[in-house]
Amino acid sequence: MTVPALQPGTGTVPGEHLLLSTPGTVSWGRLPNAASTPVLSVASGATVTFEALSHEGIMADQGRDPVAFLAGFGVAAGDVLADAIEIAASDLPNGPDDGPHVVTGPVAVAGARPGDVLRVDVLDLVPRQPYGFVSSRHGLGALPGELPEDGVPAVFEFCPVSVAGGRLVSSVAAPDGRRATFPLDPFLGVMGVAPATEDPVHSVPPGDHGGNIDIKWTRVGSSLYLPVQVDGGLFYVGDPHYAQGNGEVALTAVEASLRATLRLTVLSGDDAARAVGTLTSPVVETATHWVPTGMDVDLDEAMRQCVRRALTFLTERFGLTRSTAMAYLSAAADFEVSQVVDTVKGIHCMIRKADFAAWV
Repeated sequence: MTVPALQPGTGTVPGEHLLLSTPGTVSWGRLPNAASTPVLSVASGATVTFEALSHEGIMADQGRDPVAFLAGFGVAAGDVLADAIEIAASDLPNGPDDGPHVVTGPVAVAGARPGDVLRVDVLDLVPRQPYGFVSSRHGLGALPGELPEDGVPAVFEFCPVSVAGGRLVSSVAAPDGRRATFPLDPFLGVMGVAPATEDPVHSVPPGDHGGNIDIKWTRVGSSLYLPVQVDGGLFYVGDPHYAQGNGEVALTAVEASLRATLRLTVLSGDDAARAVGTLTSPVVETATHWVPTGMDVDLDEAMRQCVRRALTFLTERFGLTRSTAMAYLSAAADFEVSQVVDTVKGIHCMIRKADFAAWV
């Protein structure tokens, strides 16, 4: 294995603040809400390094014992993360009505108020372990009832990490040993703010608060804009991925822990309007694209939401009429399926910045 295990707090920590994943700083399967107490408070513009922990290897159907579970795939005890061992052995609840995700936070950002926008700049994502898993569980995924096959309740596809062509890659194996190899493009599947409710919030369905949006373009160099719903924002992370295809059809992507360094900045008034206009749903920005989102339990409705939000973005930012903006979207934008496996399904729209160079 070519990537050493990056244990909590060891090695380079780029952020001004370090937030470990411990039984005192995480929830398991639930998101922070309006009643949650921050585990860290920072100034607007601060950088935070999160030790984002994958749930794979610690779940109940994996024995809630990562050392024993991973030994079955040839992983030495020294390559098992200490925070995975600690959380699996803790008394943190994670029952059948909870999601799988280990959610780290929340972080209060000074000055964040409802109506503001929290800008999350993804500065650095470092793999913490030399392996990951793609999981398929019975009754879930894009083909529930078809896969897993033969009545097997779950399949855990082990994905080792190696180096090929100067970059990190992973792979899956055929029965004869040949491997299909694909590049690692890490991102955090869960980034969000607390919704304005004191009711429990399941970690699986995404929404206007962000959460489990599973948009693979939230890689290093991207920014995620989240509408603040409660004082302080109460930001959190989870569900770290090494790679994902649009759709995430099996149920999971390549699930594996990351050291994620993010900048958290509060945008108010004109600054918020310049970033996202009147949109009150997550928007992603990359070096090359603006990416509005749509989410609903019905994929067709998610598509309609995304089209409407892309129209709002274009008409407010560039002064296009709705009919002209619709023509542009049909001619030049790509609508992609973010994921179809998180109860609330996601569509995102890729709007090329280069097409609007005359406005910049």
